[in-house]
Amino acid sequence: MLRMKDILDATGGTVIAEGGTEFTGISIDSRTIKKGELFFALRGERFDGHDFIEAALATGGGAVVCRNAQCVADDIRTDHGLRNADYPAGKTVIGVDDTLQALQDLARFIRNRFDGSVVAVIGSNGKTTTKELLSSILGTRFPVLKTTGNLNNQIGMPLSITRVEEGMKAMVLEMGTNRPGDVHDLCSIGLPDTGVITNIGYEHIEGFGSLEKVRDSELEILPFVQRMVANADDAFLMEGIRTGFKGDLVTYGIDTPDALVKAADLVFSDEGTKFHLVIGNERILIQSKLSGRFNVYNALAAAAAAHALGFTVWEIKRGIEAFGGVGMRFEIRKVDGITFLNDSYNANPSSMEVSLKELVRRIQSAEGGRKRPKQRAIAVLGDMLELGAYSREAHRKLGQWMSTLPVDVFIGVGPLMTEAVAAFRGKGMHKATATDAAQELRTIMKEGDIVLIKGSRGMRMERVLATVEEALKEAVRR
Repeated sequence: MLRMKDILDATGGTVIAEGGTEFTGISIDSRTIKKGELFFALRGERFDGHDFIEAALATGGGAVVCRNAQCVADDIRTDHGLRNADYPAGKTVIGVDDTLQALQDLARFIRNRFDGSVVAVIGSNGKTTTKELLSSILGTRFPVLKTTGNLNNQIGMPLSITRVEEGMKAMVLEMGTNRPGDVHDLCSIGLPDTGVITNIGYEHIEGFGSLEKVRDSELEILPFVQRMVANADDAFLMEGIRTGFKGDLVTYGIDTPDALVKAADLVFSDEGTKFHLVIGNERILIQSKLSGRFNVYNALAAAAAAHALGFTVWEIKRGIEAFGGVGMRFEIRKVDGITFLNDSYNANPSSMEVSLKELVRRIQSAEGGRKRPKQRAIAVLGDMLELGAYSREAHRKLGQWMSTLPVDVFIGVGPLMTEAVAAFRGKGMHKATATDAAQELRTIMKEGDIVLIKGSRGMRMERVLATVEEALKEAVRR
């Protein structure tokens, strides 16, 4: 429950219309606002929440926070629906100078009053899965607040913090970055005491310009935390941490012998992954539902953070084994004898590499790495976006590298993937859209194939699997 006094203290706002003094939560969407919630009228590049003040008040029955100038302007009916004098009775309206800043200030106010642990999860790849795994482990002992889905930016993360409830003992906050300064700004709101960094790779390189700047931007977290959990197998990352961090460093890895938290005896299958979790002198078998070596790293990151927070290996085991995965992040689907690796949520050069390696691993036998009979590796890959001047080179390098892998068929989707298809020395073809790729895939796929589907969010690569599945269902109905 949010009190009027706390909101005013946090935001420095003024009461323009008086109504209720307690609110059940925060909303930024007039279409989904619930009774008793406080509506923040945020402005975006393509929308202005002030256009929906009237709907938010009428539908939600809550209060509204808006910029002072727009709340009291004489022409507000023409531009934004309501004049000051027209606010419905019983509805509170608070005026602030900047609604986004007010939301962030309120989140920081709530965080400062929270007496539990706050963990920030950052890195180029694996943030969301690591966040979910860590929340699952911590949840074996007490209620946990976590950022919802991928709400990891300057709007989503503060909004998540406002949803903390009584009895919660930890926050697990995913923090994303598109440009220098983002992690610093998010940390100044969430004020984490523990940081978890998964790896450094070519994420949103358009906003950074170089891999060194990606690392520098991620490591903006260091001045805020007393404890840092880091991937010891990422030498480039560790170099940056060791030159700039004086707090408690907790390391994890698969290949680094002196990492505190390690994985040993990895066994992969269609049902998931088995490995021994080794923490100091303790060793315990983990049977994870998640597939892929990269998900072992995600599990180790979560295990290391939980260990640093005082959780036992048995609690860690229970939390990891209870987690079943995140939608469109390497979901394994089997349809008519064909295995689909649906990793369509997002893509950058680093994540593309690990997903392709997992595709190859799945078609190879344990004996000498030879391909299993009657199995083909098919890669359906969409453009990697937000790479700036590096875009064409990155896609060309992808095609060249794939030529060294036992990939039988490559379907590239989007204008940038023309570079990858041209550089690929195997059977490659280009399609304009995900739907076009699905139609092509339907004509060539056969029993035993393993199909990787991956691309940046804007490419909507999930349509490939959806189109194929719908076509197969239609064939059965006939």
